[in-house]
Amino acid sequence: MAGGAKGAGRPAKKKGPSKGTGGNRRRGLEGKGATPPAHLRHWYKDKQREAGTARPAASRPRGPRRDDAPETIGGRNPVLEALRAGVPANTLYVAQRIDNDDRVRDSIKLATERGIALLEVTREKLDRLTEGSVHQGIALQIPPYEYAHPEDLVSAAREAAEIPLIVALDGVTDPRNLGAIARSATAFGAHGLLVPARRSAGVTAGAWKTSAGTLATLPVARAANLTTALREYRDAGIFVIGLDGEATVDLADADLITEPLVIVIGSEGKGLSRLVRENCDLVVRIPMRAAAESLNAGVAAGIALYEVSRSR
Repeated sequence: MAGGAKGAGRPAKKKGPSKGTGGNRRRGLEGKGATPPAHLRHWYKDKQREAGTARPAASRPRGPRRDDAPETIGGRNPVLEALRAGVPANTLYVAQRIDNDDRVRDSIKLATERGIALLEVTREKLDRLTEGSVHQGIALQIPPYEYAHPEDLVSAAREAAEIPLIVALDGVTDPRNLGAIARSATAFGAHGLLVPARRSAGVTAGAWKTSAGTLATLPVARAANLTTALREYRDAGIFVIGLDGEATVDLADADLITEPLVIVIGSEGKGLSRLVRENCDLVVRIPMRAAAESLNAGVAAGIALYEVSRSR
């Protein structure tokens, strides 16, 4: 027939049976369980990075710092003071396109003269190095501190033909207090600090910063057990005096302060621990008005060291 459809008049082919899904459709309707938390999704970090919402490295929680890890000082004044004081350092980091001033220029000059490596880095890198603290575009990395042995402090005094004067810290956990005490100890002629290895502040960047560089010349010894170290000092003929606000003897009235001496400073909150108190030859107080319940550990150490220096 003219104009008819192609193949017209041919019998239609019978459609055969279709292939099955093999159960895929049924399995696709089954639940897959609860959505896993974000940190278990392997694609989560990549998506965060692409979206720019990843958590800054400086704000991520960090574990405790190892004793053999380097420390970093941030800030223009602290860095310059540390370099002027001869604090041992590995690297000086300076931010790119930093707004230079005399402190930055002097820091770069001192670092160059001492052969300290100088690196220009991004501000994000400085944020990570200083763990998010204020760095003003400059930071100084210092190597792990090398602690002395408790006996070294006595040897240093005897080699200088001086009456030993040592400051021991009992429960002082703020490194800024350690730095402030180091500053007073240097000013009034102490031969070193003694700190316990556990539950105590160590020589960290915070201590270096507060000490204004005095930790570069004042040795700090670390004792595995503070009470044992105090007993050994007593056996060596050195008297141990503890500071406590509840004592009945004033510091100025103690005859022992002109003798070879260890002054023990307790924490601001708890004071001296029981075992340390029992190993003191004498416990004294700094007299003050009742309105002030206690003194900061750094302030108390400064007053005590001044009184010992004046009496000697």
